[in-house]
Amino acid sequence: MTDLGGDLFPDERVTGEITDAWLGGLRWNPALTGPVFERLLSADDEGSHTRWLRSRTLDHEMTAAAVASPLVEHRLAAIENGTADVDALAALARDPSPRVRFVYAAIGGDFGRGMPEGVPEVLAGDSEARVRAMATQWGLPLHVRARLTEDDDARVRKAALSPELWPHLSDTVREALLADPEPGVREAVAAILSDGAWALPEPAAPTPEERVGSGDPAVRRAAAQDPDVPLALALRLAEDPDDAVVLALSMREDLTEEQRSALAYVVPHGYHVPPRWVVERGHEPAVARRAAASGHVLLRRSIAMQPELPADVVDLLARDEDFFVKLTLGEYGDKAPHELVVEMYAYWHGLKWDSLRFHPNFARPGLARYVDHPNPRLRHAALHDPDGGPDLVMRLVDDPDVGCWALRDPRLPAEELVRRLTVPGSARYAAANPALPSGTVHRLLDLAGVARTAAVRAG
Repeated sequence: MTDLGGDLFPDERVTGEITDAWLGGLRWNPALTGPVFERLLSADDEGSHTRWLRSRTLDHEMTAAAVASPLVEHRLAAIENGTADVDALAALARDPSPRVRFVYAAIGGDFGRGMPEGVPEVLAGDSEARVRAMATQWGLPLHVRARLTEDDDARVRKAALSPELWPHLSDTVREALLADPEPGVREAVAAILSDGAWALPEPAAPTPEERVGSGDPAVRRAAAQDPDVPLALALRLAEDPDDAVVLALSMREDLTEEQRSALAYVVPHGYHVPPRWVVERGHEPAVARRAAASGHVLLRRSIAMQPELPADVVDLLARDEDFFVKLTLGEYGDKAPHELVVEMYAYWHGLKWDSLRFHPNFARPGLARYVDHPNPRLRHAALHDPDGGPDLVMRLVDDPDVGCWALRDPRLPAEELVRRLTVPGSARYAAANPALPSGTVHRLLDLAGVARTAAVRAG
């Protein structure tokens, strides 16, 4: 699409409501560029719009812009965004705000991204004790941790202690920690020593018979599913008064299907913990086939959680009579068939239902057949037909349930996208359309009164 001229936005249509809608939509535009991102940051001069910063995808350039923002709220939002660039965030280890440095020390390495080399050491030398204490969770070298055990703040001394560090401390430091004036530090030392050579002899472990006969249901439940407890002994729990004990017994690997079906177990509502043998060996074809063919629905749901399954097991689970077996297959595995994923998307009402549209087998030619379906989710699915064209999008653009998605679809005809930018109720979604040219986006920001940054002026 070519850039759109200013004459396409008559003054009488560019109201405050419309420009606010543009700003709201542009913040979520997936094709957002760095210069536009910087202008949107500058438009939020009070830091009152940060939800988008916490939620949208941030590349290196965007993360760096948020980190360089003069507003603490913007810098905090960047830390809390799981997609933020690791290297760009590293500058926050020296942020002028103690609050920012603390939050960065607390969660800056979360979301599986870790912290760049050397950054934890910077945080360990921070002037704020709470920042130094938080830094201990990010794999500090032993010599740095050792230094922190002599910190003036008890919180830091306690946080720095670990079983791995203790043998490397000098006798003088260990004696000081043993006599530390802070009870919490002495308790941390005692916990370390309890695992070492100074520990008192532990009492003898209970025998399998004692565990099965325990008065504690939690002990009996653990015994019921423990493969080290002989099956003949575990079967004494078949009529246990605690339903959870019988359920645990029913999912043992060494039961025959006949023995399993003879147990009066109760399948509870909600999430369940898969048995260890399925978790650890469910990738093995023989184990997967046995669990998938079991009459125990929780074993079938458990094996459906395995990300890699043989094709025949996927086919069997996809035809399962239990809704949640099929749902689990769709949520956890990439091989769930297209028809199943669409079915789950259409009819599941759990918290993760919307994520099913990102399944690799969701978008397929032929989904356009749902364009007039009474189920709004299936009408939305129609927009994911890769063969669908502008006509498909136009049929849904005024749909009360799906129109917001059609307005953001890059296949929306250019003239319709332009028109919708000045229509109340549509402008926000049209501004989020990735097909908007960069020049047009800057024109929208100009009309919204957002100053151009130096980079944009130079361009």
